[in-house]
Amino acid sequence: MKGQVKKVVLAYSGGLDTSVILRWLQDEYGCEVVTFTADIGQGEELEPARKKAEMMGIKQIFIEDLREVFVRDYVFPMFRANALYEGTYLLGTSIARPLIAKRQIEIAKQVGADAVAHGATGKGNDQVRFELTYYALKPDIKIIAPWRLWNLNSRTKLIEFADAHQIPIPHDKRGEAPYSADANLLHISCEGKALENPWNEPEEYIFTRSVSPEAAPDHPTYVEIDFEKGDPVAVDGKRLSPAALLTRLNELGGANGIGRMDIVENRFVGMKSRGVYETPGGTILFHARRAVESLTLDKGAMHLKDELMPRYAELVYNGFWFAPEREMLQAAIDESQKVVTGTARVKLYKGNVIVVGRKSPNSLYSEQIVTFEADTVYDQRDATGFIKLNALRLRLRKKVD
Repeated sequence: MKGQVKKVVLAYSGGLDTSVILRWLQDEYGCEVVTFTADIGQGEELEPARKKAEMMGIKQIFIEDLREVFVRDYVFPMFRANALYEGTYLLGTSIARPLIAKRQIEIAKQVGADAVAHGATGKGNDQVRFELTYYALKPDIKIIAPWRLWNLNSRTKLIEFADAHQIPIPHDKRGEAPYSADANLLHISCEGKALENPWNEPEEYIFTRSVSPEAAPDHPTYVEIDFEKGDPVAVDGKRLSPAALLTRLNELGGANGIGRMDIVENRFVGMKSRGVYETPGGTILFHARRAVESLTLDKGAMHLKDELMPRYAELVYNGFWFAPEREMLQAAIDESQKVVTGTARVKLYKGNVIVVGRKSPNSLYSEQIVTFEADTVYDQRDATGFIKLNALRLRLRKKVD
């Protein structure tokens, strides 16, 4: 394979897998490797990744804080759609991949690289999400996916390779990991190993972003979230940047046992997969946004938006963030959000997000019309003709029967 690639940009975390990939690329392709490490809120110290890359002879190392970009340009637009994959999954891992892949391509153009590489396996969705983005943004890019090429198909073999090439591995990382985890500012996901049997309840040690509902406080926490044109801008009256706002909601949600999800989902590659997710801030945000939309969106617009949502969510899950159909749907969704300004008040209590109030200067809700008391704005006799016209086809059908 030597000579096929001159320079490759690797999505690099500094962990076992990508450190082995880095050395494997150097050996197999004889090419220069550029590393790119993105801080999207995974909560890990990134400087060790820089030091390890330097130790392995890497000259061009990119480590970037993309938390604000991630929330502002990816998470918030997706949340405007109220996107849920298969009715449950808030797409925390899915939405991070196009950002990382896009930045990889930008770096490849900047440094003159002719290839990019990632550490996603050949069984999962992430390989698709990375590579669809690569091709969408640079159609002629060469892609190296080591997990589909090499024979290092077990953790034992990875560790043996690392030892043979003097790649340092912390002692606490040498044992078999009980599960695989992926984290960012929106969520943390856990899959595999101890979680592969979907009948087994996940152990409490798996959860790192939230207390259990049983251990949550015995008193509720009230939170007010302000929205402007569909996006949250303040928590309890304090304006915050996108990343700071989501961080604050994560703190509030985690302390109250919010956002745990245990699901079996259909991967794009065809298999079913069991995943355990924690999305505390995102879960609060989802319910609060719907509350403000319930006041401000016209019935027809809201119902059409809800019909489009499953298609939008599937596009994000499958990796088509930069596809024209996702962009078309986004334009329609964003148009609907121009009126979604207001405040939602929610009560957090032992794993539950309970909407208890909502208000908006653009509210379509009218107490005068909806009241059960006497009013002068709604003539109840109008309902007779409305019902008869809607029943006409039913009456005709019954006569024929």
